[in-house]
Amino acid sequence: MKKIVNLYDLSQKLNYKTEVLSGITVALALVPEAIAFAMIAGFSPLTGLYAAFVMGFVTSVLGGRPGMISGATGAIAVIFVGLILELRNSFPGISSETMLQYVFATVIIAGLLQILAGVLKLGKFIRLVPHPVMFGFVNGLAIIIFMAQFPNFYQKGTDNLLEGTQMLTMLGLTMLTMLIIWGLPKLTKVVPSSLIAILVVSAIAIGFGIDTMSVADTLNAGEIIKGGFPPLGIPNIPLDFETLKIIFPFACIVAGVGLIESLLTLNLIDEITETRGNGNRECIAQGTANIASGFLSGMGGCAMIGQSLINTSAGARARLSGIVASVMLLVFIMFGSGLIEQLPMAALVGLMFMVAIGTFEWASLKTFKKMPLSDVLVMVLVTLITAISHNLAIAVLIGVILSALAYSWENAKRIRARKYIDDSGVKHYEIYGPLFFGSVTAFAEKFDVLNDPAEVIIDFRESRVADMSAIEALNGLTHRYHKIGKKVHLRHLSQDCILLLKNAEAIIDVNIMEDPTYKLPVDTL
Repeated sequence: MKKIVNLYDLSQKLNYKTEVLSGITVALALVPEAIAFAMIAGFSPLTGLYAAFVMGFVTSVLGGRPGMISGATGAIAVIFVGLILELRNSFPGISSETMLQYVFATVIIAGLLQILAGVLKLGKFIRLVPHPVMFGFVNGLAIIIFMAQFPNFYQKGTDNLLEGTQMLTMLGLTMLTMLIIWGLPKLTKVVPSSLIAILVVSAIAIGFGIDTMSVADTLNAGEIIKGGFPPLGIPNIPLDFETLKIIFPFACIVAGVGLIESLLTLNLIDEITETRGNGNRECIAQGTANIASGFLSGMGGCAMIGQSLINTSAGARARLSGIVASVMLLVFIMFGSGLIEQLPMAALVGLMFMVAIGTFEWASLKTFKKMPLSDVLVMVLVTLITAISHNLAIAVLIGVILSALAYSWENAKRIRARKYIDDSGVKHYEIYGPLFFGSVTAFAEKFDVLNDPAEVIIDFRESRVADMSAIEALNGLTHRYHKIGKKVHLRHLSQDCILLLKNAEAIIDVNIMEDPTYKLPVDTL
């Protein structure tokens, strides 16, 4: 509990040097991804950079997980690809600027939905995500981060790999970056190894005039990274039902994907830092950030696991690092666009390779022979769906459903009945295991209604009635005994089972015979 309290204690002692240096490192890592994610949806690089600044700043100040970084993400960008296709089908000839206005409106509505989720305290439902699903999510995300770097090894605008000196230079600088990030912490942890790696490799590439791909080379012809403070504006679109019919479904998807990715990232950072964030507070912060992003010309976003891991691995634990990262990103946009464009992509690629390696749960590979087969299959399936579709919401949802089905199947097989006849000729059925929709068939097969004596006792000391299917199973069983003139007693029902049965009386004929604390008029039959 002490750790949880200290997490939000603003008076706690901070390592300002670590927080600031880590924030600068994160800012540098945010630049290429924000540009790349904006380009996925066909937006201007500034649309992604503005979103990264706004999302990062607002969530760092208001969020429920200090040290976690938010910004423009690929998972959100992919959703907007679908929105743009829908807009082009609905409004042939629509301009790019007009489509952006619809995107901003979608982001604002998504933010409102996320705030609603936080107010209703729905963040707690992230606890329903099983550990195998978490493993699959993290591993799939690591693969996405890793694979996303390979286009940098191709000649721009072609399907041809770099050749000769260009390829060797790219590989060499990338490996040097990774080596520094891996090796420097073994010598000193005074400064973040990621920042030193970027500075050293950039100094080598720029200082010696090495011909290698830079951030500027990833932009479209004639495009530059230059802008002021994000412009404030209200989305200029028709406010009618037709507009809402188009953008609301996409807003729901943006809200859902954003919260799932953010809350899973929050849980992951919780484990790394051995503290606990506030999921509902993070929902509200994500929603507020998306609303601000929509009004400030940004494409919206959510928590970023890669940058969050960079931040926490550098030792940052407070809000300051995220604030510094977002402010430095804005400074880069406004005053340092020339420097950003000169950064060698090899340095950023090497950094993201190391993030991917650090993100992957290598321990999960050791569990293949130790975990239940169903858990292993769920973990592998979630990894594949995440890596192939890039749709984290669908991957996690499928994983949760499969885990729930596997759990239900296993529990359905656990229903048991110990049978004996006492000295008075009464037959006893002592039930073990939960009685729920998955086990009602096996439960019914335990009883020999025709051959049982005139009086039967069903003991639930080691069991519980869990749902409506279980109530209906009891109702049907007691009806079968009653039809042939036999009496049934139910014993040792727990208080929650009794309450469930009483509530069910209003909608079905609960044919229960007797319990020490629960009796119905039918007892007299």
